[in-house]
Amino acid sequence: MPIVVDVDVMLARRKIAVGTLADLVGITPANLAVLKNGRAKAVRFSTLAALCEVLECQPGDLLRWVPEDDVEDADRQVTAPRASPS
Repeated sequence: MPIVVDVDVMLARRKIAVGTLADLVGITPANLAVLKNGRAKAVRFSTLAALCEVLECQPGDLLRWVPEDDVEDADRQVTAPRASPS
């Protein structure tokens, strides 16, 4: 997906645990994990606004667009077999 969610980056910067953030935002830890791991198909504006309020950031700090070609290249690099050392 060309939209990358950087919630984990902001969690680390703010030193907030996933469970704590979920409680403060008003979503379940499981739903936050789906969002954090890039498996979400949509994000409600109310959830995005709550995340920004709690993390004291802008939506652009949490979401970024990556061209489809860049995503495919990154996927290929991750899944490409590595040459065995001789």
